[in-house]
Amino acid sequence: MKPPMSPNLRGILFMLAAVAAFSLMDTSLKVLSLHYPPMQVAALRGLTSLPLVLIWIALTGGFHHVLSARWFLHLLRGVLAVLMLAAFAFALRDLPLAEAYSLFFIAPLLVTALAVPLLGERVGWRRWCAIGVGLVGVLVVLRPDATRMVNLGSAAVLFASTAYSLSAITVRVLGRTDSTQGMVFWMIVLLSLFAGLAAWKDWMPIHDEHWWVLAGLAVTGAFGQYAVTEAFKHTEASIIAPFEYTALAWGVGLDWLIWKTLPDRLMLIGAAIIIASGIYLIRREKAVVPADANGV
Repeated sequence: MKPPMSPNLRGILFMLAAVAAFSLMDTSLKVLSLHYPPMQVAALRGLTSLPLVLIWIALTGGFHHVLSARWFLHLLRGVLAVLMLAAFAFALRDLPLAEAYSLFFIAPLLVTALAVPLLGERVGWRRWCAIGVGLVGVLVVLRPDATRMVNLGSAAVLFASTAYSLSAITVRVLGRTDSTQGMVFWMIVLLSLFAGLAAWKDWMPIHDEHWWVLAGLAVTGAFGQYAVTEAFKHTEASIIAPFEYTALAWGVGLDWLIWKTLPDRLMLIGAAIIIASGIYLIRREKAVVPADANGV
């Protein structure tokens, strides 16, 4: 008889599955972004996931879980989701997945930095140094010379990562009182509503050959959300969060397989710097102790 799987291994496997699903979801977004306006792509992300989210909520206890008294934070998170997805879809028109992921990996550093003014958290000098090193990694990826300073795709990814970081801050606050079902429900509903209204004027009919892409978007988005929820449910964030960076391997592989592009050496060096800084910060999150005043 096999021994039961350890919670840590279970969480790691769920996180790896979530990253794979979200990478395939982003591939669908990139395909759609080449044919539809960014705001419509954001709306399609929400609308395709909504039926599966409703089924999930019904199977996990019903809709009383979605009640909340923090409507402002849910509204704010919905707006941030629209901005994040629209900006990311815009960026994917021009950037390979691997480069977009490399820049988006700045998000954990931004969450740590924003937690100081917005949540009153204390960040010691070592973590501030890690944030600074991560920003150096961003500059390596961007290579801000005369030609790349006007790269709107890179700027859009950095904007998307900032919106994602602000959304993560709201999740920290909402998580004190609201259920996972409630947070997922309102994010998807408000994303669908806000992005749909914004995209309505310029809405383009869906091409017949893209319905399978929408089906893939729905399945991978829903499964990815389930898998990442299970990962954080069973295992400490500091153990599983570093596995999010396996998205870079997926990005490189999918770029080569579908679009026949590969990242250059400077982009990989910059990505490695950002990832190393992010992993350090994630590991330091375990040290939520008064020692922070001593520079942790």
